[in-house]
Amino acid sequence: MTSRRHAKSVSAADLLSTLGRLTARARAGTELQLARVELAEALQREMLPGSLPALPGLRSAARYAPARHGLDIGGDWYDGFRMSGGGLAFSIGDVQGHDVEAAAFMGQVRVGVRAVSTVVVDPGEVLSRANDVLLSMDCELFATCTLLSFDPETWVLASARAGHVPSVWATVDGRYGITDDEGGLPLGVEPGARYAVTRRRLDQAGSIVLLTDGVVEGPSFPIDVGLERVARVVREAAGADPDEIAAEIMKVADSTGHADDAAVLVLSHDAAGPPRR
Repeated sequence: MTSRRHAKSVSAADLLSTLGRLTARARAGTELQLARVELAEALQREMLPGSLPALPGLRSAARYAPARHGLDIGGDWYDGFRMSGGGLAFSIGDVQGHDVEAAAFMGQVRVGVRAVSTVVVDPGEVLSRANDVLLSMDCELFATCTLLSFDPETWVLASARAGHVPSVWATVDGRYGITDDEGGLPLGVEPGARYAVTRRRLDQAGSIVLLTDGVVEGPSFPIDVGLERVARVVREAAGADPDEIAAEIMKVADSTGHADDAAVLVLSHDAAGPPRR
């Protein structure tokens, strides 16, 4: 009996020792994971623009929400800047993968698109050249992206899409929809990729929404359902303050139970005047 009690006590001591080691490892692993998430989030926020450009008759706003589960953070971005010639450009995108590497690559994509836009105006050509630049860096990641350019002289909005989620639009006269432009491959996949450009003149006041899939898709929430919800929000608020529209759209993201980060960029515009000659 004595030997059995002694054996049992030894086993208990071994078990407690093992649990102690496992707890320490789990604590260290959790702290490391949290640190990496915090670093990725800091990188993301530092790389996003502090403000977006605007022109008389064209207002813009954006929202970003980081994921809070695991390491699912770091890939989404939005941007807005002035192009050569006086036009404005707006972009949104999503890098494949998450964590610090995705956040760093996101910064490279955003800077690459901006750099090309200083010498090229056509959004399809911008994406094509940015794609080749990214491939020359020999990185294994890729990114989806939508790029818009707005010409204040003609009020023509040109858009090109590299494997990204469709945009949503609505006008104050009740029209609305989800873009069905041709698009192309994500950036960083294939050399020499080409991107079709869709152009339309903003002849009615309204709003245009660019977003990432974290806004409209969740673990058990289909992306088409999310897009329809966003379309209803935009239709009801077309032409209103873009920041208010962005806030309402982020509520859609909350309802999907998304595990990814989410970004939305909203443009609200007046109706175009007569074409300038």
